[in-house]
Amino acid sequence: MPAIDIGGGNNYQAPFREWGKIMTVERILVTGATGFLGRHTLPVLRRHFGADRVVGVSSRDYDLLDRGQVDRMLAEIRPDVIVHYAAYCGGNLSNMQFPADFYYRNTMFVANVFDAAARAGVKKIVYPMGGCSYPADAVSPIGEDQLWRGYPQKESAAYSTAKMMGAVAAKAYKTQFGMNAAILIPGNMYGEYDNFNALAGHVVSGMIRRYLEARLSGAAEVVMWGSGRPTRDFVYAGDVAATIPFFIEGVEECDPVNVSSGRQTSIKELAEIIAGLTGFQGEIRWDTEKPEGQLDKSFRIDRLRALGLGCPTPLQEGLARTIAWFTANYANQGDGLRL
Repeated sequence: MPAIDIGGGNNYQAPFREWGKIMTVERILVTGATGFLGRHTLPVLRRHFGADRVVGVSSRDYDLLDRGQVDRMLAEIRPDVIVHYAAYCGGNLSNMQFPADFYYRNTMFVANVFDAAARAGVKKIVYPMGGCSYPADAVSPIGEDQLWRGYPQKESAAYSTAKMMGAVAAKAYKTQFGMNAAILIPGNMYGEYDNFNALAGHVVSGMIRRYLEARLSGAAEVVMWGSGRPTRDFVYAGDVAATIPFFIEGVEECDPVNVSSGRQTSIKELAEIIAGLTGFQGEIRWDTEKPEGQLDKSFRIDRLRALGLGCPTPLQEGLARTIAWFTANYANQGDGLRL
């Protein structure tokens, strides 16, 4: 049985609260276990359920685009719960260049795993989709009831609509097979193990890399697109990972739940915090001739709070952890750092 040792690079432990157990878990399978959120989640699950009950796999173990390999994976591991993180992800630029790849691969990751799991007798799937799946004109703070009210941002629509199919699959396989599912919608995640590649990275990882490299090169300034006024809802990946045991055993099934901080931070404030934490002492110049995207995007977290959950890590603290990890691994691309 394949299992992945992810090491101990992240010592963060969010406090667990007590909850009534809806189901007893024998074995948990985590797909995408070597990815960003997977590396945060695997240690959490192993601490909570026991290392012998949690198996992490990646594309090196099974190709989830191949239905035969998905069936083989379930036959070999025999999980009763799947935390399905496997996805084909990237930033806006790669989404715009390769939309068909994003659509096809993510659609197949949903279809193959949900169908095979239901037919193999899996009891539950925990499945995250991105906040980018909300309509482009969704009104902030965005509640889960806005999910199907419009088309997502066009630059990443192929990815985000494919990911939305997980919410459809959850209902379909519950109705026909009785398989439960919990659907999570994390906010703008950041943290250790993120992708810092210029094409595939997101706003926080991209900014961390730019400011650290500017400091190392002695650059006098960093030029940022737009005015810096837009706000976003950032959430530390360790906080998202800490909610997963509850979604496995504390609730039978649930409609989509936003998992985020509920706090708005401007891009300007984010840049200033990251510049300070990376030690960059030059000028930050804002090029207001460049586009800056949606003005405000934050998430309602009423459902999350009603479940007794939250994402408590302050932004400065989470960024400090992320930058410390990135800085320690930058020179030799250690600990799986993706540049």
